[in-house]
Amino acid sequence: MDVENFLYLLTAEGQNALDAASKLEPREEDFLAHFTALSKVFPADLARAALETAILRREAKVKFPQADRMYFTREALEQATSYDVSSYRSERYEGYHPVADLGCSIGGDTIAFAQKAFTTGVDLDPLRIQMAQENLRSLGLAEQSAFLQADLVSLLPIKGKHTALFFDPARRSKGRRIFSVRDYHPPLNIIYTWLKNFPAVGVKISPGVDLDELTEYSAEVEFISLRGELKEAVLWFGPLKTASRRATLLPGPHTIGVDRPPNEEPVLPLSEPLTFLLEPDPSILRAGLVGDLGAILDAAQLDPSIAYLTADSATNNPFVRGYIIEDLLPFHLKLLRAYLLERGV
Repeated sequence: MDVENFLYLLTAEGQNALDAASKLEPREEDFLAHFTALSKVFPADLARAALETAILRREAKVKFPQADRMYFTREALEQATSYDVSSYRSERYEGYHPVADLGCSIGGDTIAFAQKAFTTGVDLDPLRIQMAQENLRSLGLAEQSAFLQADLVSLLPIKGKHTALFFDPARRSKGRRIFSVRDYHPPLNIIYTWLKNFPAVGVKISPGVDLDELTEYSAEVEFISLRGELKEAVLWFGPLKTASRRATLLPGPHTIGVDRPPNEEPVLPLSEPLTFLLEPDPSILRAGLVGDLGAILDAAQLDPSIAYLTADSATNNPFVRGYIIEDLLPFHLKLLRAYLLERGV
């Protein structure tokens, strides 16, 4: 979809086409059949835009409760943060006015920020800027937001020393993921040119980031999981920083933060398996907080090279899944198969 067809989609005829497409409850695999039917009633470009939007809205419901009123491109939806995570992150900006959402895409994060403070979204892509503006308008947040099309590599188009920044750099190029923060667009180190004038900065990065690449940055590193699945990492600078490492589990939020060097993690005692096996949440693993969590739970570690914990008492701590240990046997696949077969597993 291009800007011209998106604007056409916003007209009365375009909304009729979108309503017709939505009633089909379309899926990507049924695109051709539905497109053939719709293009008999509406112009082909409009039918395509309406059908793409209807498909993406259905898929977006797992991320956005307001998806049926929003507009997406496929790549923007795939990269968008779930509203639960965005909403949690926006709490860190409480009391900051205004906020700038740099690399705002279709406005997924801007929606959460605009409920806290006036937010300016900035993106280079003209279609995503148009979609973001319409998304905020459709959700009643037009007066709390504004949008600028600009390249963040150039002079930052934001004024006001009290503005807090949220930066979401592009982490894909030609459809392929970028893993190094040095290769993001713009690269992560561009924040050094911003911190002089805007000390309150948050940066969304990949949860699989090489932590060695972050040692030069004086920032809190927070890893966030949603319902047990690791979703993203965030760097918090200046007054937004509250710890050195943090693991957060949503919904909740449940969070554990520490203010110590990574190499000073508490050393847990080693133990043979006790009554319970405890599996830490992936946010704990990535944040390097297994020792800290084990100390909280008064648990031991099975082996210094693996993250499983063991304890004699049960726990309702949300950062672990607990399993009762029923039996112990040496690792041997043939023996394990026989054991499971005997128990009908």
